[in-house]
Amino acid sequence: MSKEASDPGQLAFEEALAELEKIVAHLERGDVPLADSIRIYKRGAALKARCESQLKDAQLEVDQIVMGPDGPRTEPARLG
Repeated sequence: MSKEASDPGQLAFEEALAELEKIVAHLERGDVPLADSIRIYKRGAALKARCESQLKDAQLEVDQIVMGPDGPRTEPARLG
């Protein structure tokens, strides 16, 4: 299965971001037929959502680290 055909939800952040950057560059050149533009735009939207989700998850992990009197410690994330 090619990387483009793979499910964005299964890609690592770095893979999704790299593919998204390629899509943006490709679309910015303006030499893509309309039907292809729509197809790759949809792929880019899915990749963007994947990256945002992974960044949100990473932020939750970082937010769990708090500074206590003895240095950093972790706490359960407070959701909601």
